[in-house]
Amino acid sequence: MLDHGRMLRRQKVLADFGEFTLVCDDLDQVLTAACRLVAAALDTSRAKVLEIQPGGQGLLVRAGVGWAPDVVGRLILPMEEHSSETYSIRVGRPVITRDIEEESRFEVPAFMRDAGVTAFVNVPIRLPGGKAYGLLQVDDTARHDFGEEDAEFLRTYTTILGPVIDRLLKLRDLRASEERFRLTVEEARDYAILVTEPQGRITDWLPGAAAVLGWSAEEAVGQPCSMLFTPEDRERGEHAEELRLAGETGFSPNIREHLRKDGSRVFIEGSVRALHDAAGTLTGFLKIGRDVTERRAAETRLRESEARLRTLMEGVPQLFWRSADEGRWTWASPQWLDYTGQTQEESRDRGWLSAVHPGDRDAAMRAWHEAFLGGRLNVEYRVRNAADGTWRWHQTRSVPVRAGSTPAQPDGHIVEWLGTTTDIEELKRLQDAQGVLVAELQHRTRNLLAVVRTLSRKSVPPSPGRDEYDARLGALGRVQGFLAQRGTYAASLRDIVEEELRATGSEASARVTVDGPSIELPGGGMQPVALALHELATNAVKYGALAETNPEGRLSVTWHVEMRGAGASLLLFWHESGVAMRAGPPDRRGYGSELITRALPYQLKAETRLEFTSDGVRCRMALPAGTFRAMEREAP
Repeated sequence: MLDHGRMLRRQKVLADFGEFTLVCDDLDQVLTAACRLVAAALDTSRAKVLEIQPGGQGLLVRAGVGWAPDVVGRLILPMEEHSSETYSIRVGRPVITRDIEEESRFEVPAFMRDAGVTAFVNVPIRLPGGKAYGLLQVDDTARHDFGEEDAEFLRTYTTILGPVIDRLLKLRDLRASEERFRLTVEEARDYAILVTEPQGRITDWLPGAAAVLGWSAEEAVGQPCSMLFTPEDRERGEHAEELRLAGETGFSPNIREHLRKDGSRVFIEGSVRALHDAAGTLTGFLKIGRDVTERRAAETRLRESEARLRTLMEGVPQLFWRSADEGRWTWASPQWLDYTGQTQEESRDRGWLSAVHPGDRDAAMRAWHEAFLGGRLNVEYRVRNAADGTWRWHQTRSVPVRAGSTPAQPDGHIVEWLGTTTDIEELKRLQDAQGVLVAELQHRTRNLLAVVRTLSRKSVPPSPGRDEYDARLGALGRVQGFLAQRGTYAASLRDIVEEELRATGSEASARVTVDGPSIELPGGGMQPVALALHELATNAVKYGALAETNPEGRLSVTWHVEMRGAGASLLLFWHESGVAMRAGPPDRRGYGSELITRALPYQLKAETRLEFTSDGVRCRMALPAGTFRAMEREAP
């Protein structure tokens, strides 16, 4: 039996613990005080609270007195089958060990043996509802005859401790939730959040409201929320109607312009909700709205831009369309629908191909595949005119619309393709007619050159000068031959170089290197360049790198395109080597030198340099933009 003094001391412990929990809401301090008071009540210096960890696999020494710092708050005991702690929690009853040396039911943790614990008692702690929180464990380093009276006292003690722990855990969660809410609300600077009383007077003005509407909390609190409405809305009574609807239904939309402190307007999208207390009495209104002024302005600009674009596309004679990758159309202009007789639905995806000539459909799809790889669509095919059933040639062009493109990174991902299909039937007829005229002109020019060559041979006695004149006429004739063969007013630079070398019988020689990208020369620049190459080749065969007297001679003809300040330039290099000759210009400047150094700069605005080195002739020609064009691919 307990003596009267010990009973009073334990009642005082319960009273002291109860008073402490009324003034302290820190869980760790409460648990530490619980350990200190219960240890004093049971005449020992050690006690601890063990908390079940998430997952239920361990017990953390959450608080304690009489234990080293490396135990409290750090040590986790495994919840093993043969431990007294696990057993006490599982059965929900106290477990007493009076002497660990005589304990045969359970395994005693090693850290308790190392600390010299001899006797201990475990009492489970349960929260309201019966959920296990953990364990109160009272220890002693001397033999302690814990009895049933001690166990019952500890049961009473933990019955008080459980609800206290539950309250503090909920308080902790509530404070954490309130802190998260506070941080969320304070950081939501593009949301105007405020609270009013039932009559609409502002009671709470949060930071977002100040950021969006301009008034500080000191200026706004106590003012009627009607000050946020525009004059026209106040005149219509919108501010009162908003509160009336929210009061009756609990919710009212708030989507309208509002006034800022500086008199400007801001468009808010939000709502007003009624606030009630536990008895259901209306206590005020919560008004939350997001500033969408810039978004609405951007949407308006986008709609206006799309309307202008559609008006433009529907007003020009070209057939416009919009497409995803690989020719999957998403929209066709009214012009396409009128021309082909298709409906909008029929033209979508690849339905537009039905209006394309069957013989051209494969070419159209190949062009789309190449467009995906190369970033540009350019193809010609025949389209059926629904009005008269004829097939007319059209040219289709498109470049992709890209998202995320910047000057530094122009290649954003492709959003869609926006393109045109233009009737070129008349243009192709004109081109065909022009081709016939050009071919006839080239034919007559070649005939005229042949007549001139024949007259010169018959009228001028044989001489080196006549042969040179005849060779130059031959070079002009070869240029006309290029034009006649291709049916165009341009020729490949490589073909011109190789043809002039072929005319000297040296184009296939291992001593000659010809290299450069695919370049075309229009007729205006073709003839002077061909004549210059003819003069260089003739000189190389007679005296230079290709002469029979210079078996070690080598010739390199190369070219490339280089970007300059005024645009692209074509650089053409004639490089002879392995020729023993006197350095410096010759004593007499011939026709070839005059042609290269004077005629080319005058006719083509070219920059030229002709050098006579001790190793052979070097020539450099720089042709400006407009005198050449890069070919997309090699001619077959």
